[in-house]
This record gives sequence, C-alpha cells and structure tokens, in this order.
Amino acid sequence: MQHSKKTNLPLKQRIKRQWDRNAIVYIFLTPALIHFLIFQVYPFAYSFVLTFMDWKIIGDPVFVGLKNWKTFLGDDLAWRAIWNTVLFSIYYIVPTMTLGLILALIINSGVKAAGVFKGIFFLPVVTSFVIIAGIWGWLFRGTGSGMVNYLLSFFGVEPQLFLADSSQALMVLAGLSVFKVAGSTMIYYFAGLQSIPKQLYEAARIDGASRFKIFWRITFPLLKPIHFYVAIITTIGSFQIFDSTFLLTGGGPNYSTTTIVYYLYEQGFTGLNLSYAAVLSYILFFIILVISLIQRKYLGKETTHF
Repeated sequence: MQHSKKTNLPLKQRIKRQWDRNAIVYIFLTPALIHFLIFQVYPFAYSFVLTFMDWKIIGDPVFVGLKNWKTFLGDDLAWRAIWNTVLFSIYYIVPTMTLGLILALIINSGVKAAGVFKGIFFLPVVTSFVIIAGIWGWLFRGTGSGMVNYLLSFFGVEPQLFLADSSQALMVLAGLSVFKVAGSTMIYYFAGLQSIPKQLYEAARIDGASRFKIFWRITFPLLKPIHFYVAIITTIGSFQIFDSTFLLTGGGPNYSTTTIVYYLYEQGFTGLNLSYAAVLSYILFFIILVISLIQRKYLGKETTHF
C-alpha cells in the first residue's frame, strides 16, 4: 500500500496557491472588508481609546487614564439608568415573545383570511415610529381627554397620569415597544411553526393528545431555536431603547424613564462629554454580551426532532 507524501511548500508558495484558487472571491469581498474595517472596527477601537481621554469635541483629546471609568462607578444617575433599562426589559421581552407566539399560532391555525390578519398584525412594524408614538401619547394622555382614561371612566376608574407618573411611565413606554415589535416577532414564530413536521401532530392526535399537550410537548419545545433568536434580538432591542423616551418623556418624570442609551445621548450630544459617553457605550456592550452568553447557554442548544 502506497502512501502519498504531502509536500511541505514554503509559506510564500502556499499563499500564492491559495490566492490562485480564490482570487475572485477575495476581490469581491474586498469592498465589504474595507467598509467593515472603516465603519465598524475603527470606530469600535477608537471609542475604547476615547474612554481614557477627556474630549469635548473642541480641542484635542487629553489623556486622563481611568478617570472616566471611576466617574461611572460613582455616578448614581448612570446606575439608575441601567436599572431603568433592566426594568424596561422585564416589561418588554416576555410580553413581546408571548404576543408574537400567540399571533403566530392564530395565523398558523388555518383561520380564514390569514393573509389579511398577517398584514394587520405586521402593520405597526412598517409604520413610522414617530406616528405610532404620537398616537400612543394621545391614547395615554394623563387627562380626561386621553382615550384610555376616557374608557376607564366607564368602569369608575379615576384618571391616571400615565406618562406623567414615575410609577407608570416606563410600563407605558414598554407597551408601546411591544405593540411596535410584536408583528415582527410573529413572523419569526410563524416561520418556526411552518418548519415543524406535520407527522408529529398527526401521531399525537392518534394517541389522543389534547391541544394543550400537543402545544406544550411538541410545538413549544421545537420552537426553542426561535425562542433563542427572538430572546436575543428583543434583549438587544430593549437595552437600546431610546426613541420612545426621547419622543414622549424626555427621561422623566423624575428620571424614571432615563435609560442607559438616553443617558448616553445626553452625555455625548447635550453635555458634549464624548469620553464619558464612550464609557457608557462600552458598559452597555458588556451588559448585552453577558446576557447574550447566558441566553445562549440555556436556550441555544440544538433541538432534535423525534
């Protein structure tokens, strides 16, 4: 039996051979690589360097070491902004996933005019957020003229302040985000439902399984990859919440809706403290990274079809 000996070529020749084989691929990838390096890698690296500087846009950056990081550790408002963001995530993630799954189950159930319902449920996703926020602000206006307060008056409920109440404002903003995003979550779950083999449902019905058992033992577990993906994107979205706060509350009342991104915006663009804003951006990055890794550990395992 003859064994073919692998030729150990010099590095220069190996690189040339690799280039000859994949030259066209490298040529087409070069513009995307350049774009990635200029607009992704460079800003990411430079912003990290900026955390050790003091820069107010005007003038040259001055090296200050760990001063900005120490400032963050003693910044009570920054910690409150993080806590507000965590609370917003609690109010937002589970309701968004639940509502998206319910809507997907409705569409997948074979209801008549499913395409019409799909378009209605998805409409908020493609509608301008400014328009939706304006309507939401009118619905939850803290006076008798607000639609929600008007409806509550029929049940004898006193008018609520909603966006002007520090105990309610964050939940109202979370409700706005749920309404805006649930349609896209529905599409993800609907795609997952379509991928589940029909034979599993047929076998379960033959065995006499109820609808709830079929959902709990077959549908829900086999949607685990979708749960993982949706959990990741909703978590990232919740920690990046800015537009609803900017449009409806301005971080108030009493900083109850000041989230980490809104606080970052105030520091960087209102206070012109770009170095400290860079620190906040990295804190946000590390928080999202840790949460994503935790979600990957418990939700990211492969699902087997039996």
